[in-house]
Amino acid sequence: MTADVVYRVLGERRDDVTFNYVADDYDPLRRVYDFLDKATYEPLVGQPLSNIRCPCGEHDDYAQHFLEPFLAALGRLRVDVQLERASEMYVSGRMTPYVLKALQGRDRIVEILHQQTGKQFADGWSPFNPICETCGRMAGTELTGFSTSAETIAYRCPCGSEGERPIAGGGKLTWRVDWPARWAMFGVTVEPFGKDHSTRGGSYDTGVQIVRDIYGFEPPFPIPYEWIRLKGGGDMSSSKGNVLSVGKILEVVPPEVLRYMIVKDRPGRRINFDPGMGILRWVDEVDDPETADRDERALELSRAAGFEPVGVPFKHLIVVGQAAGFDVDNAGAILRRTGFADVDNSALATRLGYAQRWLDAFGPEEMRFEVQKELPSAVADLDDDQRRFLGELAVRLTDQLEGDGIHDVIYEVAGGFEGVKPGRLFQSIYVALLGKARGPRAGWFVSLLGVPFCVDRFREASIAPGS
Repeated sequence: MTADVVYRVLGERRDDVTFNYVADDYDPLRRVYDFLDKATYEPLVGQPLSNIRCPCGEHDDYAQHFLEPFLAALGRLRVDVQLERASEMYVSGRMTPYVLKALQGRDRIVEILHQQTGKQFADGWSPFNPICETCGRMAGTELTGFSTSAETIAYRCPCGSEGERPIAGGGKLTWRVDWPARWAMFGVTVEPFGKDHSTRGGSYDTGVQIVRDIYGFEPPFPIPYEWIRLKGGGDMSSSKGNVLSVGKILEVVPPEVLRYMIVKDRPGRRINFDPGMGILRWVDEVDDPETADRDERALELSRAAGFEPVGVPFKHLIVVGQAAGFDVDNAGAILRRTGFADVDNSALATRLGYAQRWLDAFGPEEMRFEVQKELPSAVADLDDDQRRFLGELAVRLTDQLEGDGIHDVIYEVAGGFEGVKPGRLFQSIYVALLGKARGPRAGWFVSLLGVPFCVDRFREASIAPGS
């Protein structure tokens, strides 16, 4: 997302901008994750992801299984990348000249890494990790020689195998060398990256010297970015499993909203991401031009999929959606009755879908309700005061009343019950309508559902069992 914003702004000023995205599908499988079958994948640990079978059997390889939904999410976000698969870069031989330069400059690379990190390197250390032709692993293999003219490497593997093979498809550069090699290969001038790479002696610092001394290329302008902190879970981390996929979030908010959340803050500021109630504010900030904190430039850079504002606060829409059973026509009628006259049905249908999925995935229990089509069985537990309160409400409420007027009538009626706590009387409203003791603000909620419906329900609930 950070790179995309830079790409868009540069694209406003010139027409020769390219956005390269490298999928690291040539990295080795590091361990058998919980979602994998141990017996199947244990023997494959250490092999390149692009060489490993797909978990579901429907993709060409393991990497494609995860890359496909990620690219689909980028498409929805209108993040237009030029995809490069690391496996193709190496297997095709495109990376071979950069591998050879690294092998030839091995001693200088060791010197740079030692100066920047303080780490000692064994005499046999190599910037290139060979892939064993016998077991298919690159983890633990050792480079024993290389030929510049033949473009081959010799290796030894812990499995007991040793041999010679072409550099193309025969392994990959270690990360701290692979990254600057990419800068040189693609002519990268701007590179956003996580703050872990920007620490002193981190991979950006070592990359700066390696790309200059080994590849004769000037390093790109760095844009380090902070982590996204997931509410209740700390910093998002794929290695710790503390993540929410882009696809999951795009089920509950429009693409523009997710883009805006990232774009509005500078990359160096941590984003505290609350997929629960916090999302409601972001949706409204994008939807409502009157919102005080709205950043118009950030919004301009967040355009994605033809966002259609509905002009209804998202929290209100969630309540309306539930009251209407998420039926678009019913929801439209409720909105018109409660002061939202110009809502487009197409935009409303789209937003109701987001509201329903958000409620299912992240909505807190106190926001969930279902208007009961029949008198709930819970009304049997109402006491005499609660029944009498509902009966008086059924008499006092009229079609001419709206939210505030209904609210006033409810309080006036409740005030006539000396010695009875208003809260207990209000509970009877929710029990009669929802079958539970809590719900949205009473006067507004009665207005939402319509006075005639509520009057009939209150009158029915006021009648004691057997009377």
